[in-house]
Amino acid sequence: RSAHRKNKKGSAGASAAPHIGRTSKFTVIDAPGVSQPAAPVASSSEAPAPAPTAPQKERAQGSRATATSSGAITSSPVRLAVPFTSCKKPAWISERDAFFKEVAARRAAEVASKVPSAITITLPDGKEVAGEAWVTSPQTVALGISRGLNDSSVVARVTYSSRVDDYCAAEDGVGEADVMMGGMEETEEKKGDGDGSEVVLWDMARPLVGSCKLEFLKFDDPAARTVFWHSTAHMMGEALERLHGAHLTIGPPLAGGFYYDSYLGQEKEGSDRTLKETDYGPVEKEVGAIAKAKQPFERLVVTKEECLQMFAYNPFKHAIITAKVPDDSRTTVYKCGDLVDLCRGPHLVHTGRVKAFAATSHSATQWLGNVDNDPLQRLYGVSFPDKKMLKVWKENQAKAKERDHRRIGVKQQLFMFHDFSPGSPFFLPHGTRIYNKLVEFIKTQYWSRGYTEIMTPNVYNLDLWHQSGHALHYKDAMFIFDVEGQEWGMKPMNCPGHCLMFNSRVRSHRELPLRWADFGVNHRNELSGALTGLTRVRRFVQDDAHIFCRDDQIEAEVVGALEFMKYVYDIFGMSYRLELSTRPKKALGEQALWDTAETALANAMNTFAGKGGWRENPGDGAFYGPKIDIKVMDAMERSHQCATIQLDFQLPIRFNMSYSTAEKGEMARPVMVHRAMLGSVERMFAVLCEHYGGRWPFWISPRQVMVIPVHADWFAYCEKVRELMHAEGFYCDVDVSKATFQKKVRNAQVAQYNFQLVVGAEEVKNNSVNIRTRENKVEGEMKLDEWMVRCRQLRDEYK
Repeated sequence: RSAHRKNKKGSAGASAAPHIGRTSKFTVIDAPGVSQPAAPVASSSEAPAPAPTAPQKERAQGSRATATSSGAITSSPVRLAVPFTSCKKPAWISERDAFFKEVAARRAAEVASKVPSAITITLPDGKEVAGEAWVTSPQTVALGISRGLNDSSVVARVTYSSRVDDYCAAEDGVGEADVMMGGMEETEEKKGDGDGSEVVLWDMARPLVGSCKLEFLKFDDPAARTVFWHSTAHMMGEALERLHGAHLTIGPPLAGGFYYDSYLGQEKEGSDRTLKETDYGPVEKEVGAIAKAKQPFERLVVTKEECLQMFAYNPFKHAIITAKVPDDSRTTVYKCGDLVDLCRGPHLVHTGRVKAFAATSHSATQWLGNVDNDPLQRLYGVSFPDKKMLKVWKENQAKAKERDHRRIGVKQQLFMFHDFSPGSPFFLPHGTRIYNKLVEFIKTQYWSRGYTEIMTPNVYNLDLWHQSGHALHYKDAMFIFDVEGQEWGMKPMNCPGHCLMFNSRVRSHRELPLRWADFGVNHRNELSGALTGLTRVRRFVQDDAHIFCRDDQIEAEVVGALEFMKYVYDIFGMSYRLELSTRPKKALGEQALWDTAETALANAMNTFAGKGGWRENPGDGAFYGPKIDIKVMDAMERSHQCATIQLDFQLPIRFNMSYSTAEKGEMARPVMVHRAMLGSVERMFAVLCEHYGGRWPFWISPRQVMVIPVHADWFAYCEKVRELMHAEGFYCDVDVSKATFQKKVRNAQVAQYNFQLVVGAEEVKNNSVNIRTRENKVEGEMKLDEWMVRCRQLRDEYK
């Protein structure tokens, strides 16, 4: 708290505040596995950011993530490819292999000069193992424990407490930012426990270079799965080179597999070679042969000049190396079989660990995402360490296709899209019922949990986004227009507007915490090719809320948010996993402040989930504060990032926010907590649609009851039932069509009405209804007033 405190006459710092970065709640990524460029950061600062000048505004042009992120590859239209005829095993493969061996001999001489020295390796159970730097590898240690451990381990997680004196990161090719990360954020080096340690994923066969803690990660670990799929992408790339002489570009892992973009040359008649479904079989066969060969993944450090020579045949790799590898520096390549690829790694020990592979789909794309650039072909794939896992994956894919929210949305007439407003959903009457129920559900919780709803504008002068720092990354993803000669934009998020409201008057410590919730409409100018149903849209609403609190209130507020989250996802019938993402390398703010915040979050998670009920993700916090990542699992065990809880120290700095403390004349800086339970309401609509498979629970169902008369004589009574239910807020219809009774029942069940109320002479006489369920279970006759009690109970208990 003292780190935030300042007096009324001036702020505690003088240097300009650094640019704020993206929160995971608001990340905009144009292509899977491609990260946005990192914001430039300065040393920690408490000073509010000055209003940007015109030249500063011009420099603060944000850009959406493309293959050009973090590099100087020109995005102007450019044709790089030299046309060639697609062929098997072109000559440059053997030439590249020969040069690889030549460079490998040079590096081997360097490593031979290293002096093995004693290191201590600490295992997860606390046992210490003696080793030698430059000799002992994680694989050495694993084999010393058991063959089974070695065979099941995908990659090692190493936490270095120290490195040997003759180790140099720049010499090892990791002194600069990765030039081909492309979705491998899990593999980046991260800070450890605040003791100077570094956490990094490490090849099992790569010798260790210092004393460390050592963990062995299996396929069920998300980071290991990323490495496994990245390695298989290399195998698929090798197959494409062998079969077509492909010029590979980038091949990142994704959340559910991987892809590789490549230029396939031309057919004999001169047209560009494109992928077809008939190509899947040969690729799968070739990858199978590569796996059977158990090709080792070999890591090699190369200079920029060596790298350029190694990839001289490939204009795309050449462009990446030229732009992204600094002069007089080193980077790394990996080899497996015939393939050599520019890559940071890490990778599997050998290709034989991949027991099952499938090419899943393909699409056309362009170099750097520019339609005027070279046409490329993108091939997607997935792989597993066990054939049974691939079988289960294919079964789940078939289920997912049946549950696709876009398919259900059309079938149940829930929403639509139109070319006049791409990416902006039109919610039809029945879809609006679901949408409104979701919002009402959250609003009811807001009322009982001490939140206050507010409303903020949809459009702002762009100066607001320069002050918040978002313009640096989001301007190109915003809808910008001119108002009286100044730039204005539609808001892509709510946070800065809430900061303005906080600053509208002097705040007292007695007011805190302030919990402000906003269902404002947000807009983001997503690329048309990235738009996907309700999961990637241009117009959306979040159940967004920001909590402004004191340092000593952080823990209680986080526990409250976690309990809120649990309540919501228990209602939805979804499980979840919790991860605490801690201080990253480029964190802003004082170490003591981070330590306090991380301790508060850890205590909150222990209180909520118990020790062992969550995992730490070292160094993966946002640069402005630690965060809790919440992964929710649907009925098909798919992971979704919907809810989020994040601490933010930087927006309060940039907006010079303060409140009066209990100590007379003193002001302090509040902490801002970003939190959302649903995330985007549109996206949650899609997630729930697929989670339930279109079989909506009664409380949220857009078609709750269908009343079915067995004869026209009972139409009037049926209408009475409908009016009674309508008056109570239930969605009830009457089927007065000329269809047969059996057909009416079947139609109602197919349309996913939760109940069918059958009405005949006895029901009219007894003022009752005869109940059937959606599953065609006949429950029998029930008095109308009893039926209404049951409906209210289902609604009130969210069942």
